[in-house]
Amino acid sequence: MGNTLNINRIYLGRQELPVRIAFYMPFKPLDHPHPSGDLVIGTELHRFLRDRGHDIRLVSRLRARWIYWKPWLWAHLLLEMARARRMLQQFRPHVWLTYHAYYKAPDVLGTTCAPAAGIPYAIFQGVYATKYRRQWKTKPGFYLNRFSLKQASAVFTNKRRDQINLRRLVPDHRLHYIAPGIHVDHFRKDRTPLRPLRPEWRHDQRPVILTAAMFRPGVKADGVARVIRACGRLSEKGYRFRLVICGDGEKRKDLQQLAQKCLGENVFFTGRVPRNQMPDCYRQADLFVFPGIQEGLGMVYLEAQAAGLPVVACQGWGASEVVRHDATGLLCPPGDWEAFERHIRHLLVNDALRQRMGIAAQHHISRHHDLDRNYRSVETRLKKLAGQALPST
Repeated sequence: MGNTLNINRIYLGRQELPVRIAFYMPFKPLDHPHPSGDLVIGTELHRFLRDRGHDIRLVSRLRARWIYWKPWLWAHLLLEMARARRMLQQFRPHVWLTYHAYYKAPDVLGTTCAPAAGIPYAIFQGVYATKYRRQWKTKPGFYLNRFSLKQASAVFTNKRRDQINLRRLVPDHRLHYIAPGIHVDHFRKDRTPLRPLRPEWRHDQRPVILTAAMFRPGVKADGVARVIRACGRLSEKGYRFRLVICGDGEKRKDLQQLAQKCLGENVFFTGRVPRNQMPDCYRQADLFVFPGIQEGLGMVYLEAQAAGLPVVACQGWGASEVVRHDATGLLCPPGDWEAFERHIRHLLVNDALRQRMGIAAQHHISRHHDLDRNYRSVETRLKKLAGQALPST
């Protein structure tokens, strides 16, 4: 390893050479067709390092989700290991970086390929929870993931809750908290919209409540349904507003039927909105509402606040990581749907509070969740792992 570090201390005059990074996403590979917050974070991490001039290459597209219970994939795994090792011999990376390894999708490539190549091994968004060793279904994944976390030279986490759990296994000098981030400028209200404003949202000047999620069965669709029901009760009580729902999926028909029953003409479904057009949706709304049931980290909360929207959500899940209660939004106890409805009503009728929280939300995201600023520390750590000198600024 010492020889590797010496070789990596190469400069072209005063210009540092880029780090060569072997990149792997065991849960969902880049360009996976099903969007999710985790996929967005991994894609943005890859793009950030690439745009910073580093040579980052996807080592494999192998999806390791429940792979330990899929014996028909084991032969493919062995072939993929051999192929990845051949690629590493040609590419000669300085460091291996795995994004999002946990019990359901453990990193079964990096833990063998990185040591074989003699390069440092790092994990971004590592997750550790001992409860999964008690269940037969998740026990193999727990130990595979535990092995990779113990082997990693650096583990990055973007959740405070995960940081607490990881400290039980990973020493502090190898564990690094990186606050989640987005490209803040993309969501500014003063940016020129990509699409014309939607007059059907505001033809009668009612406040616009926005929610956004994929309509997958389970907590995502349940969260949208909770928003619809809460807004339906407010509508019955005479409050005037329009609910706009961004998203699509197999539960769309059920959600549309529920919305028609609860809200009639006061709801508008946009369908699936490309991510680069979501800022336009946020800019045309007045508040963002989504409970985030069992949400690990909801990127929508970052985006909505960056666009100046106060947020209504549940505390204790992903929203608590990025929303400040009573400052940038209102958070209710998990499952307290009366409080959830009450928070929506409170912001709906109080224009001054919405504006004050919206301004505070923009400042909060700009100060604490700017991707370009936060990910510089990841870059610095990867440079140190690769044996390069620290940047002078």
